Amino acid sequence: MALLGAIVLGLVVAAAFAAPVIYPAGAFALAGPPGQPPFGRFLLGTDSLGRDVAAGIVHGARTSLLVGVAAMLGAMALGIVTGALAGYYRGGADMVVMRLTEFFQTIPSFILAILLVAILSPSLGTEVLAIAVVSWPAIARLVRGEFAALGGREFVLATMGLGASDGRIILRHILPNCASPLIAVGSLLVASAILFESGLSFLGLGDPNRMSWGLMISAGREVLRSSWWVCTFPGIAILASVLAINLVGDGLNEALNPALRDR
Repeated sequence: MALLGAIVLGLVVAAAFAAPVIYPAGAFALAGPPGQPPFGRFLLGTDSLGRDVAAGIVHGARTSLLVGVAAMLGAMALGIVTGALAGYYRGGADMVVMRLTEFFQTIPSFILAILLVAILSPSLGTEVLAIAVVSWPAIARLVRGEFAALGGREFVLATMGLGASDGRIILRHILPNCASPLIAVGSLLVASAILFESGLSFLGLGDPNRMSWGLMISAGREVLRSSWWVCTFPGIAILASVLAINLVGDGLNEALNPALRDR
């Protein structure tokens, strides 16, 4: 299943990179008569404005992957830094970070993302920032738990006894031992970020200058009865991409987790 997910994800990535070559006019260009059905002159048909749905799919893949990867990196950076400080130093730092993560986790993530994007004005950067802000607490709690568990291990105590600095202990000895769960969680975070981006775009809070799958579904919901393909194909793209990333994440978790690998 992980291999199947990797193949589907590879096709999505390839389509995203090839989008400017396949459809150089862009996703917003008027390609033909409005409401053309799929599998004719246009592979996936046209929407109510005459835009090619296939062009929107491949150009929307660029937006979804860009937001997903960028938000994942931002959330991972913030979560790793705060979680490492809390798990290594404990005490006051641990209490402050844990209370902060609990505060963020009491607010519904999607509602908070909507508020942040609405306040900062919709754009690609604000989408990435909003998704990273609502996603980092889970990473911080994971890293804090790993650091707390590894902090008392013999190799860490021996390194402390040899006089190594805190930075060296954190970066060279503890953090690499947390890599396997972080890689698995990071891959799943990309899928969550794609869903967040699609939801924000569906509500009209995405970047108006970038085509996205959520924007296509939002534009096609008014003609769903007469032009079902306008919403259906972007929805299939979201489903296939998120499912593929989840399958790859599960495969990475099984490959990198010693207990699951041995079982």
